[in-house]
Amino acid sequence: MSSIRRRTLGLVLLVFGVSMLAIGLVSYRYASHEIEELYDASLAQNARLLEGLIQAPLPEGQRQALLASLESALLRAEQSDKRLAGHRYESRLAFQLWEDDRLVLRSASAPPEPFTDAPPGYANSRQAGHDWRVYILDLPESSRRVMVAERDDVRGELTRAVALRTLLPDLIGLPLLALLLWWATGRGLRPLSRLAAAIHRRDPHNLQPLVMHPLPRELDTIVGALNRLLERIRHLRVREKRFIADAAHELRTPLAVLDLHAQNALAAEDPADRHEALQELRGGVARATRLVSQLLTLARLEPEAVGQESAPRIEGNLLVEVREALAELSPLAIERGLSLDLVADESNNWQLTTEPGAIGTIVQNLVGNALRYSPDGGRVTVTLEAKEAQLWLCVDDQGPGIPEGQRGRVTERFHRAGPGAGAGLGLSIVECLLFRHGGTLGLEEAPKGGLRIVAMLPRRP
Repeated sequence: MSSIRRRTLGLVLLVFGVSMLAIGLVSYRYASHEIEELYDASLAQNARLLEGLIQAPLPEGQRQALLASLESALLRAEQSDKRLAGHRYESRLAFQLWEDDRLVLRSASAPPEPFTDAPPGYANSRQAGHDWRVYILDLPESSRRVMVAERDDVRGELTRAVALRTLLPDLIGLPLLALLLWWATGRGLRPLSRLAAAIHRRDPHNLQPLVMHPLPRELDTIVGALNRLLERIRHLRVREKRFIADAAHELRTPLAVLDLHAQNALAAEDPADRHEALQELRGGVARATRLVSQLLTLARLEPEAVGQESAPRIEGNLLVEVREALAELSPLAIERGLSLDLVADESNNWQLTTEPGAIGTIVQNLVGNALRYSPDGGRVTVTLEAKEAQLWLCVDDQGPGIPEGQRGRVTERFHRAGPGAGAGLGLSIVECLLFRHGGTLGLEEAPKGGLRIVAMLPRRP
């Protein structure tokens, strides 16, 4: 890819060259036309001068002597040395004086035959192997005719010389203009070069904003976009580092426990003890798997993941998805002798737009927490309410609840509400999902004791 400087200069010179060519052609045609008009006027003027000489009130003898002297002077101009000639084109001008059909006077450069028999005015003719531009003037009250002519090749040569000289400054100035434009574009693009040099020298680990002053408006926009990109990358790196730190912190203890259970199983001589250790190992693996799954889910849903692509939204039915999620959780409730109830009006409209799997994740985390904290033989109730623009999902348990002063912290990551609690990620995941959908999460005391969690979801995020 060529540089912006070369490309800009090439385009400018191309546009300028085409423009100058068009202007030059128009100027050449206009100059040629004006010069032709000037030469035509000169022919008419010379014809008038001859008319004045011929029509002068002189005796016939003096008039003849004057005409003879004029013819002799013109003949000398034709035959004289170049040093004495007035102009190299002087002899190319010719005239004839005719009286009836008799040639009375002619210049040495004029042919003996009439230039033309055209009526008075301008005419073109060919005589003596040359093309002529002729002006014919009939003298009043006489049978005399004056013809003043100029050779077309001489006229064309003069016209082209004069017209081309008007274009000469442009032809000479074009290379100079190219040099000036090269310098000007280089100076104009110098801030861009400074920006490129600053980016090239920058440490790859340095994600601080670029600071360059002053900057043109166009580059200021580019630097602003680069700084926003750097900020997003910095957020992503912070997020990745936090995820790695969280995973290392939260997995250290479960892995140590797993290792302990594995050692117990290897050291056990009694099959019952070995079976118990393997069961504990299996439960620890399940808890570690759930923890890793929650960590990955939270990393995907974190609000600070600015700029990440949103998942596609689909139309769904809240009642159907909640029912399916509860069916998956029912074995856990049965294992502990818990009642898992769903309260919802089937006739209501439960349609809403969500990300795929979002409702299932919300229900599994909320109801999973409720099942974990409810006493054996207790009851967990899931209530759905349909409003015009919102759908509400309420989960009531019969656990110990959360004091009102501590409810604001339960959605913090890794905050555990008490002994035997999980990883402290469930409510954080729910809050992130609700945030992505424009919903809210509320905690309050359940009517029959325990904790009520209310998740509000808009039908259209």
